[in-house]
Amino acid sequence: MSRPIRTTSIAAGVCGTLIIGTATFAQTPAPAPAPPAVSPLGIPLTATITTPGYPAPGPADPKLRVLAAPGGKKVHVLPATLETTQWGWFDNSQPPVLRVKSGDTIALETMMHSHNQVVPGATIEQIKKLRTDFPGRGPHTLTGPIYIEEAQPGDVLKVRLNKIVPRAYATNFNVPGMFGQFPTIFQDGQVKYLYLDLDNMTTEFLPGIVLPVRPFPGTLAVARKEPGRYSSVPPGEYAGNMDIRDFVAGSTLYVPVHVPGALLWTGDSHAGQGNGEVNLTAIETAYKEFNITVEVVKGKPLDFPRIETAKSWITMGFDQDLNKAWTQAKAQTVKFLSEQRGVSAAEAEKLMTSVSDCRVSQVVNIKKGIHCLNPKNARDKEDMERPTKETPKYYVSHVKDADLNKAMNDASMGMINFLSSEKKLTRLDAYGLASVAMDCRVGAISDTEKNVHCVMPKSIWVASAGKR
Repeated sequence: MSRPIRTTSIAAGVCGTLIIGTATFAQTPAPAPAPPAVSPLGIPLTATITTPGYPAPGPADPKLRVLAAPGGKKVHVLPATLETTQWGWFDNSQPPVLRVKSGDTIALETMMHSHNQVVPGATIEQIKKLRTDFPGRGPHTLTGPIYIEEAQPGDVLKVRLNKIVPRAYATNFNVPGMFGQFPTIFQDGQVKYLYLDLDNMTTEFLPGIVLPVRPFPGTLAVARKEPGRYSSVPPGEYAGNMDIRDFVAGSTLYVPVHVPGALLWTGDSHAGQGNGEVNLTAIETAYKEFNITVEVVKGKPLDFPRIETAKSWITMGFDQDLNKAWTQAKAQTVKFLSEQRGVSAAEAEKLMTSVSDCRVSQVVNIKKGIHCLNPKNARDKEDMERPTKETPKYYVSHVKDADLNKAMNDASMGMINFLSSEKKLTRLDAYGLASVAMDCRVGAISDTEKNVHCVMPKSIWVASAGKR
C-alpha cells in the first residue's frame, strides 16, 4: 500500500519587501583560455578538421544553405558542425554562421553536450573531465549565431517552434560531487543512456518506469548586450538556459533584442524534464531537426522574455536566490496580467493568486528559475492542484518554510527519499528520476511562509498501473 509523505512544517521567519519591477543582474564574463587542440575524449577542437594529405576545406557558401522545400517554399538549413557551433559560451562579437530575414524559416541541427562528446559509451568519469578540464564554459553545444537582418536593439524577436525531431537516444547523469541541487550529498556519479521511442513518444527510464517524451530546447538565446565571452549556463533577459519544459513545438518565444541582428543560438536540447531539474540534467538529447520561424516585432518593446503556448502565456524570473526569482516572476506576471486584462497592478496582483500557475523551472543553472503559466481563458487552466499528501494521481512531498530555497530543497529531498525508501530505487536513480519527472509547484507565498509542492505522477509506473 502506498504511503503519504510527511508534510514538514517549519516556524516562519521574516522575508524582505516585495519590489515590483525587473531585477538587474551583475554579470562577469567567463574566462576564455585558449582550448587545447584535442579534448579529453580525443575530439579535435580546432575550428576546422583537416586530413593530412588533403587540402583544407574552404568556407561554406551561404547561398547553399537555402534549400527547396515542399510546396515551392524555401527554408534555410543549418547543420551542426564544428564551424556552426560553440561549446559552452555566448559572445556577441562571434561572426554569424547564417543570415536570414524576418519571416524566414530555419531547419537546424543541434549536438549533444561538449561538442557531441556526451554520447552512449562516454563514462561518467569522462563527462566529469569534460567539465573540470574546461573551466569557465558551460557544457552546452550551441548552434549559431543566426543573424536576423531587420533586428535592432529595442525590437522584440519572435521565435516560433514549428517542429522538433530528437535523435533516438538521450542521457541523464549526475556529475560526482559537482553541480546539481545536492552536490555534497551525492558525491558519487552515474550516467544513464536512454532509448527514445519516437513512435510512441516514450522512454523507459528504469524497468517498469516509462516517461513521456516532450522535446523542448533547454537553451534558446539572443546575444547579451554586454561585450565579451560568457558562460552558457545562467539564463537572463536574453532568455538562454531557461529550462522551461512547457516550451514545446507550437510555442513561441518573445525576447528583447540587445544587439544588431539579435544573434540567435540554441542547444541544450531536451526530450523531457522535471520541474526543478534537480540533478543538473534533464533527458538530454540532440535534435535532427529543430524547425523555427523568426520574426522581428517593431514598436512593442519588452523588458524580459515571455513564451506563448497553445493555452497559456508564460512569464518568468531568474536569480541565484529562489526568493528573488519569485519576486521577479511575480513582477513580470503582474505586469503581464495588467496589460492583458487592462487592470491596475494591484488588481493584477490579486488576480494572479487565482489564475496563475507557478512552477520551479530549475534550481541548477547558477540562476534559479520560476515560471508562471497564465491561461488564455478559464477553461484552459493548467493542473493547479497543490496537494499536501498523496492523491490517487500523485505521490507528494510538501514543505513550507520562510525561505523558498529551503522549502524547495526539503521538498525535493523528501521526494528523493520517498523514491529510495518506498519505491526501492537506488539513491542515484531516485535523484535522476526526480530530475526528469518530478513537478515542483509554488504554492501559497507570503512574507513569512513559502510553500513548495513536489509531485510525481503515478502513471509513469506502468508495471504496477493495474494494481492501483
